[in-house]
Amino acid sequence: MIEIVGLGRTFDGKAAVEDLNLKVEEGEVFGLLGPNGAGKTTTIRMLACLIKQTSGTAFVNGLEINTSSDSQKIRGIVGVLPESPGLYESLSANRNLDFFAQLYGVPKDKREKRIEELLKMLDLWDRRDEPVATYSKGMKQKIAIARAFVHDPQVVFLDEPTAGLDPQASLTVREFLVALKKEGRTVFINSHHLDEVERLCDRIAVMNRTALAIGSPKDLARRYWGRTTVVELAAVDPAYVDIVRGLDFASNVRVDDGRILVDLDDPEIRNPVIVERLTRAGAKIEYVTELKRSLEDVYMKLIGGGDR
Repeated sequence: MIEIVGLGRTFDGKAAVEDLNLKVEEGEVFGLLGPNGAGKTTTIRMLACLIKQTSGTAFVNGLEINTSSDSQKIRGIVGVLPESPGLYESLSANRNLDFFAQLYGVPKDKREKRIEELLKMLDLWDRRDEPVATYSKGMKQKIAIARAFVHDPQVVFLDEPTAGLDPQASLTVREFLVALKKEGRTVFINSHHLDEVERLCDRIAVMNRTALAIGSPKDLARRYWGRTTVVELAAVDPAYVDIVRGLDFASNVRVDDGRILVDLDDPEIRNPVIVERLTRAGAKIEYVTELKRSLEDVYMKLIGGGDR
């Protein structure tokens, strides 16, 4: 659905994005992570044909961004949530969405049905006729999100969708995106909320002008941190630790808060051996699990935050 090939953009000779390569499948929710200035917003603007690329190219639903005729078509099939809502504040939420739906050529009967559906999903239906100027920052953000979906686009680019939202409003937006995910829509998200991206996205790319790593949160955690088994014992005896250290497949065996931690290449095969050896030695095992690494751990390692 989205294919990026060597994409780059410079401003006054300085690279904002350089040699970016990645592919987003149809129906996938894809997250783009990176620090401020990493080129995330610039990437979205190029893919949505709001600005021109300096080098490389990209394809959205088979249409090429650097072809004039295709770029016009791309603008018609994508939805975009920009950095700032950019709404007509003297108009109501209903009239804002109706205006933008008309720009996309949505017929009147479909406009009314779609607007009602979106406003109800985002908990704004009861205030649909009030001027947007009376809305909170979070409510305006939700209207801007609804605007991105009002013409039922095939591909949606969301730049920080929960920026400025309180926890309850953020939850509403996440539930909204989960519901749309089930429809098989392709969604491309920029976000600084790592836990949110981890829950919503099928795959992510961590970027700093170019892609540093691409994969699912789980795959990236294993790729950059490996796999660690945690063995919780009723009591840790140094002899038990020595038993685990003596296994030729065990590495970096250590004790942490009454638990034995061991790095393994294949826990599904190795864990039963560890359990058998410890049990034979008289150890009372309370549980065996895998140490979970968060997306934050991966992000900090890639961006330069060190081993957190």
